[in-house]
Amino acid sequence: MRIRHEGRVVEGVLEKGSVVADGMAIACGDVEGWLAPVTPGKIIATHLTYRSRAEEYRMPRFPTAPSYFMKPPSSLSAHLAPVVRPRGCRFLNYEGEIAVVIGRRCRQVTVDEALDFVAGYTVANDWGVHDFRHADRGSMLRVKGQDGFCPLGPAMADAGDVDPENLTLRTFVNDEQVQRGHTGTDLLFSFAYQIADLARLITLEPGDVLLTGTPANSRPVQPGDTVAVEVDGIGRLENRVIQSDAPLPEVGEQPAVTPQTLHVALAIPEEEAERELEVAR
Repeated sequence: MRIRHEGRVVEGVLEKGSVVADGMAIACGDVEGWLAPVTPGKIIATHLTYRSRAEEYRMPRFPTAPSYFMKPPSSLSAHLAPVVRPRGCRFLNYEGEIAVVIGRRCRQVTVDEALDFVAGYTVANDWGVHDFRHADRGSMLRVKGQDGFCPLGPAMADAGDVDPENLTLRTFVNDEQVQRGHTGTDLLFSFAYQIADLARLITLEPGDVLLTGTPANSRPVQPGDTVAVEVDGIGRLENRVIQSDAPLPEVGEQPAVTPQTLHVALAIPEEEAERELEVAR
């Protein structure tokens, strides 16, 4: 893991409530600042991989292959860093996820080989502000790519210490559990499958991060809420939502509530979302 201590970046390991680094134990409460455990060149996220998520959206059939989008490296954030909701936006959703960290160059590998290229696993929250669903023609750049919308950490578990097909992920809002998923029973596409799929055409470099999808019940949260994502054997990532005081400049697309906004942010059918907006008008 990486922290800031006495004005410098220190790498260490988490042991019994302390960060052990450079021969000293630093109590977690004394850490000056948490940093993401890796600095990826690429952050790739998978759209839909959990069975519960597909069922929640009442999809007539499950996807037969994964699809992906990218988050810019500038979206990277860390444990306890604030998540800022832009002014004029209402639909800022959490998505608790498990992040795969690539350990060595990976290109055109089989599913059976894919996990050999993994350095480790960390906890992630794939934040999105769905007031921009109408922008960017489906790329979700401003939905998912805003600064601070990819907190990782606090630590990375070594790949050899983790069974990626037996992990339980839980998300909490103000200590109330709101999401749960298990990689052995709920995933439509394994981590190995996702890696092999991507590596057919895209070279994955050491440090690159793959966000592997979220289970059902991603919902909007409010300023002041604390969201924690916990993965057994890997760690617990916490972030607090704050409201931006800065007005959004009046250039380009502005926040808007569309049927797609309500469909994705609240997991309601688009037809129902359209009716709700008609009533609101």
